[in-house]
Amino acid sequence: MLFGLDGIEIGIIIVFLTLFAGILSGFPVAFAISGSAVISFAIIAALDSSGLLIHAAVDQNSPEYAALIAEGVRPDAISVFRYPDLPRYEDALFPQGWEVALDRNVGFLVNRMNERVLAGQSIETLLAVLMFVMMGIILERSRIAEELLTTMAKVFGPLPGGLAVSIVLVGAFLAASTGIVGATVVTMGLLALPTMLKNGYSPELSTGVIAASGTLGQIIPPSIVIVLLGTLAGDLYSAAQEDRARLAGCSDALTYLGEPAVVSVGTLFQAALLPGILLAVLYAAYAFGFALINPSKAPAVQFEGGKDKQAAPGGHAFTWFLAVPVALIGFTIGLGQVGLVGNQSVIVDSFTDAGQTASLRTNVTAECQASMIELHGEEAWAAAVAQQTAIDEAGGVEQARALSEEERAALVLDRVAAAAPIGTGIAITALLLGLMLVIARGVAPYADRTPLIIGAVGVGLLLAVDVLIIGPLTTPGATTLIIAIPLIIAYIGLRPAAAYLASNEILRVVFPPLVLIVAVLGSILGGITNPTPAAALGAGGAILLATYRKLQEQGRSGRMVLLTSGAIILMLIIGVNFDMRLGQEVVLFENRVAYAVAFACFLFSMFGLIWSCGVLLSGGVLTPAVRETAKVTSMVFTILIGSQLLNLVLISFGGEHYIQQFLRSFDSELQVFLLVMLVLFVLGFVLDFLEIIYIVIPIVGPVIYGGTFDPKWVTIMIAVNLQTSFLTPPFGFALFYLRGVAPKSITTGQIYRGVMPFIGIQVAGLLLLWLFPGVVTIVPNLLN
Repeated sequence: MLFGLDGIEIGIIIVFLTLFAGILSGFPVAFAISGSAVISFAIIAALDSSGLLIHAAVDQNSPEYAALIAEGVRPDAISVFRYPDLPRYEDALFPQGWEVALDRNVGFLVNRMNERVLAGQSIETLLAVLMFVMMGIILERSRIAEELLTTMAKVFGPLPGGLAVSIVLVGAFLAASTGIVGATVVTMGLLALPTMLKNGYSPELSTGVIAASGTLGQIIPPSIVIVLLGTLAGDLYSAAQEDRARLAGCSDALTYLGEPAVVSVGTLFQAALLPGILLAVLYAAYAFGFALINPSKAPAVQFEGGKDKQAAPGGHAFTWFLAVPVALIGFTIGLGQVGLVGNQSVIVDSFTDAGQTASLRTNVTAECQASMIELHGEEAWAAAVAQQTAIDEAGGVEQARALSEEERAALVLDRVAAAAPIGTGIAITALLLGLMLVIARGVAPYADRTPLIIGAVGVGLLLAVDVLIIGPLTTPGATTLIIAIPLIIAYIGLRPAAAYLASNEILRVVFPPLVLIVAVLGSILGGITNPTPAAALGAGGAILLATYRKLQEQGRSGRMVLLTSGAIILMLIIGVNFDMRLGQEVVLFENRVAYAVAFACFLFSMFGLIWSCGVLLSGGVLTPAVRETAKVTSMVFTILIGSQLLNLVLISFGGEHYIQQFLRSFDSELQVFLLVMLVLFVLGFVLDFLEIIYIVIPIVGPVIYGGTFDPKWVTIMIAVNLQTSFLTPPFGFALFYLRGVAPKSITTGQIYRGVMPFIGIQVAGLLLLWLFPGVVTIVPNLLN
C-alpha cells in the first residue's frame, strides 16, 4: 500500500487536497469545484492503473465473517473499523477499470442534475433562493441599512457600548429583511465603522461586532442557508430513516417511527427563529458587557437629534409605548381564552371524519415489533395494541361517508351555537387599529386628542356591531356594509394618527421593512404558505418599498406605491372572506361583486408592480439588482452541479461509503455528531458554507440523520456551525468583505482579534442549543 494507507484513504485525501488547491487557486469557486472533481478523478485513475492504490476489503468468504453473520450481526454493520482483525483481501480501487467508473459517473451526473437541479421535488423550494436574494439586494440598494444605522445610533448611542448594540440590532433587522451577508457587512462597514472609530471605540470591538452581526442573516429567517440546507436535509432524513426502518425489520419509516419521516424548510424556519434571536442577544450582551468593563474603549455617544426637542411628561413613554399596548394585547388574548373572541365560521364538511387509527401500526413482524418496543417503550406499544383491539372489535376503522342535508344543517346549528361573540378577524383588526391610535398618542403627546378619541370610538363601535348585529350566519357582503360606518368613523382618527406616526423618525424608518418581514415570515411560520410564495411576496414588497424610497429621493409622490400596496391587501382580504368559486351551481351576487373587485385589485397591483419596476429601472436600481441576483443565483446552482460531480467521484471509488462506515463504527450517536460538528467547524476555516452544504453534508448526512436525534435540531445545529465559517480566519467571507471597506488604519490582525470573541460566542451558542434543545423545537411544536 502506498504510504501504508488504504487506497480509498489516499483517494479521499487526493479529492480534498485537489478541492482546497482549486479554491485557493483564485478561480471562481463554482468552477473550481467541478475542475477539482475532474482532476482528482484523473489522478486517482492514473495511480490505480499503475497499481499504486490498493484497497484492503473484508473477506466475506472467510469463516470469521460467517461466524459474525451467524451471531446475528448485520452485514452493513461489519467493517474494517469495527472488526479490524477480520481477514481481508486486496483489490484495485476500480476493480472493473476506471473507464467503467467514468461511464457510471457521467450517467449518474445526468440523473442527479435532473433530480436535484432541473426537475426534482426540491426545485420549487430552491426557487425561493432566487427571490430571497433579489429581495435582499433590492432592499440593500434602497438604503434601508443607512437609515436604520442612523436612527438606532441616535437611540442607543447614549448608552455604554450603545453604538455596538445598535450594530447588532440593525444586523438582526437586516438579517430578517435581506439575509445577504456581504451586503450587510459592507454597508455597516462603510457607514458605522468610521463613526465608531471617530468616537473612540476599540478597533477590535468595532470590526468584530460588524462582522458578526452581518452573519446573522445566515440563521435568522428567511435564511438562504436554511433553504439550501433544508432541501438537502429533507431528502437525507427521509432516506436515512427508511434505511433505519428496514434494518429494524419494518416495512417503512412510517411504521417504525409512528409518524412521517419528513422535515420541511418552513419547519426549519420556525426552528431557527429563537436560535437566531439568542445569538443576537449574546452579541449585544457581550458588547454591553465589554463597554461596562472597558468604558474608554466603548464610550457613550450623544448624536444631534438624539433627544426630542419638546420633552414628554414623566411616565408618558412608559404608559403609551409599553403599558397600554401590552394591556390591549393581553386583554385580547384573555378574551380569546374565555371564548369571547374566536372563530365564527359555520362551514362544515360534506363527509364525516374517518375513524381514528391506532397510534402505532401493530400488524408487523416479530423483528419489527421488538424494534418498535425498543424505540417507543412497552407502554406505548401496549396502548397501541389496546387501541387496535378496540378498533377490530368495533368492526374496523370507520370509513368516511357523505353527510345528508339534515346532518349538515344540524352541524351548522351546532357551530352557530358554539361561535364566539366577536370574530377573530374583527378582533385582530380592532387590536391593530387600537395599537395605532395608542402609539400615535405616545408619539405626539401635545397634539389634539380629539381625532384620536373619535378613532377610538370607531374601534369600539366596530366591536359593538360585531357583538350586537353581526352573527355567524351573516354573509360577508352584509358584514362589509355593517362595519363600513364604524370603519369610516375610525378613519377620522386614523388619518391624523398615521401623520403623527410618520413624523417619528424611528417608526418611519423601521415600520415599512418591519411590515414586509412580518408578511414574509408570518406567512411561513404561521403555515399559511411555503417559502417559495412567501419569497415572491417578499421580492414584490421589496420592489414597492425601494420604489417608494426612490420617489421620495426624487421629490415625487409615492401615492402610486401606496395604492398598489392597498390593492394587494384588499385583494387578500377579499380572498380570505368571500367564496371566490364561480363554478358552483349557485353563486351569490355579493361573491360575484367580490370576485370582480378582487380581480380589479389584481390587475391594478400588477400594473403598480410593473410601474414600480419602471421607476427603479430609470433610477438605476433595478438593472444592477437583477444582474447581482443572477450572479448569486447562478453561482449557487453551479456549485450545486459541481458538488454533485465531486460527490460522484467519491462514490465511484467507495470514498463516501468508507467515511460512513467509519462514522457508524462508533457505538455512541452522540460521539458521531460531536465529531461531525468538529469537522464542520474546522472545514469552516477553509471552505464556504455552500461547499460544506453540498459536498460534506451529503457524505455524513445518512449517518447523522439516520439516528434518534430530532432532524430540526440537527439541521439548526449545523446551520449555526456553518455561520462561523463567515468569521473564522483566514478565509471567512465576512472578514474579506470588512477588510475591503475598512480604513487603512485598521489592520488585518485587528479584524482577526476582533472576531475571536464572537467565534467563542458562536461556540457558546452551540453549547446552549446542545444543553437546551427546546430552544430549537419549541416554536415548531407550538405552531404545528
